[in-house]
Amino acid sequence: MEAVNEVRLVGTLSAVPAERELPSGDVVVVSRLVVGRGEESRSRQRVDVIDCSGWAPRVQPAMRGWRAGDTVEIRGALRRRFFRAEGQTAARVEIEVSSARLVRRAGAG
Repeated sequence: MEAVNEVRLVGTLSAVPAERELPSGDVVVVSRLVVGRGEESRSRQRVDVIDCSGWAPRVQPAMRGWRAGDTVEIRGALRRRFFRAEGQTAARVEIEVSSARLVRRAGAG
């Protein structure tokens, strides 16, 4: 069987997405998605907060238009990113977004 790294999440934005320009000049749009675990979860934790990064210029306009509380759907791949912070190596797991769409605007029925 071929290896597959595909993720589909539908959840609520915890805040307005932020745009970051990196020292390289690349631009990334980042957001945090709150996704319920569902009743089958054995954990007392009921939600997961997942970092999502839009590197591809084709997904950035959609992500820029989102607001806190919007329900959105993202598709992409799970990535583990390593970086230096305060002189130490750190790692973060995030979703690299390949498609993004607004499902329901915050406050809309």
